Amino acid sequence: MLVSTRVLAAAIVPFLVLAFAVLVPWPTDTRRLFAWEIKPTMSAMVLGSVYLGGAYFFVRVVFASRWHTVAGGFVPVGTFASLMGVTTILHWHRFLHQNVAFWLWVALYFTAPVLVFATFVRNQREYDDRGDSAGRIGPAAAAALTLGGAASTVMCGFLYVFPARGAAIWPWHLTPLTARMLGAIFALGVAGLGAWWERRWSAIRILIQVAGFMLVLILVAGVRAHAEFDTSKVLTWLLLVGFLLTTAALAGLYVRMQSHPARRES
Repeated sequence: MLVSTRVLAAAIVPFLVLAFAVLVPWPTDTRRLFAWEIKPTMSAMVLGSVYLGGAYFFVRVVFASRWHTVAGGFVPVGTFASLMGVTTILHWHRFLHQNVAFWLWVALYFTAPVLVFATFVRNQREYDDRGDSAGRIGPAAAAALTLGGAASTVMCGFLYVFPARGAAIWPWHLTPLTARMLGAIFALGVAGLGAWWERRWSAIRILIQVAGFMLVLILVAGVRAHAEFDTSKVLTWLLLVGFLLTTAALAGLYVRMQSHPARRES
């Protein structure tokens, strides 16, 4: 792990924690406290949940001893940040330029993509591909993670390129801005694609922790904002079942690999 990688990770954490502290405790007060007004509260809390998960990831980066244990998260984070930067430009008029939070937002998303990708390329020279005692996930688990990553990537593209169509079928109300925001969030699922070629548990473990943490927070947000869901839409139930099954599957994989680190999954 390069020192510059740790420094970048440590610098990003406060931004993410601050955003979470605004969006989840006070999701109805984003016009006063955030870079743009987010409605309904479910959209605000989803973004806040992702930020706290991201903060956890970068804390783990700060204290990681080997680059490969966190490397798989940098391309997804860089993609997410890039899409959020482009979204800011596309919907510039929707942002609250008088709020300090807006300029913090601009500072983050106009610099983070370059810094994150540059850090990834530089630190990737230190990638260690040797086997270790943590074991490897088996082909079934790898295929499931890859399929999940592919599905998340497709959802990212759909919401980002066709925000109006996405809003028409989404479980809660979306604007073009919030649809693209969610599309950027789904870009984080690109991390699952890495399981196709990198099956060492030591390279996947932290990413599983982050994904599970985010999913649990989003499910809790869904309970808080249950009145905002349109239960007549099929996608409402598909997403609910999908999120619950994914969370359970990740938890099962984590427990199994932690209990039997040297055993391959069938």
